[in-house]
Amino acid sequence: MSSSPAPECVWPLAAELGEGPLWSADEKVLWFVDIKQKKIHRFDPATGKGSSFEVPAPPGFLAHVKGGGLLVGMKTGLARFDPKTGAIHSLRPVEPHKPGNRLNDGTVDPEGRLWFGSMDDSEEAPSGSLFCLDGSGLRARDPDYVITNGPAFSPDGRTLYHTDTLKKIIYAFDVDAAGEIAAKRVFVTIEDGAGYPDGPTVDAEGCLWTGLFAGWSARRYSPKGELLATVRFPCANVTKIAFGGPDLRDVYATTAWKGLDASARAAQPLAGGLFRFRSGVPGLPAHEVIHA
Repeated sequence: MSSSPAPECVWPLAAELGEGPLWSADEKVLWFVDIKQKKIHRFDPATGKGSSFEVPAPPGFLAHVKGGGLLVGMKTGLARFDPKTGAIHSLRPVEPHKPGNRLNDGTVDPEGRLWFGSMDDSEEAPSGSLFCLDGSGLRARDPDYVITNGPAFSPDGRTLYHTDTLKKIIYAFDVDAAGEIAAKRVFVTIEDGAGYPDGPTVDAEGCLWTGLFAGWSARRYSPKGELLATVRFPCANVTKIAFGGPDLRDVYATTAWKGLDASARAAQPLAGGLFRFRSGVPGLPAHEVIHA
């Protein structure tokens, strides 16, 4: 197992629950959200400057849409976000019969299907599910999660990873050409005392990275579930990473101060900041949602 260089805080914005980092190759910027403060953030590495947009409901994730713009998963459902104006246009509700739920994390597979999870906003009831939006519409695929995270896909799109954060388990599924999932199995279980697995990301070698909430680190696992590397952070709650930059080797990490008391926040002044470090292995380019 190896360790990587210490991450640098590139924007100490003190996000309450920073999440969902997404690299835009066209804009050469990083987008991410603060779920609890209901904001979408944009970081420009060329200038080192960030800008923010307020949105009407908690945003959980962002995704590129074919033809331009971003899709945002919110507590109220799926919506289009205009990166130039900040305007929000509602597309569809997801679970209107579950007002206590919100959308949390999502990604797009190589075929342009949108996958995301819902969860209990109070983090108590197993009311969340894994969803997929494709040409046939929106369907729940796997139920009974309290806090969902991910999903993420292998480079060939045939393995899906999805996280049950409170159970400390990252699952793997087989995915066929039609987007049907099968053979749910435990990929990794995070040991006691190491934090909770948060957002997963897969790199170009097919290795899975996961942020560890309350674990002070991000980890890299082989496709067989072997721990390969640990990146330590100066704050406890590391939520998710995304690969960016011209060579997709700049690794950005969102963090959070959610759950920290006053003394812990004082001891972790960079909690909620946006961090960056370099990786020897590049990431995968983000795919675009075809059926928004």
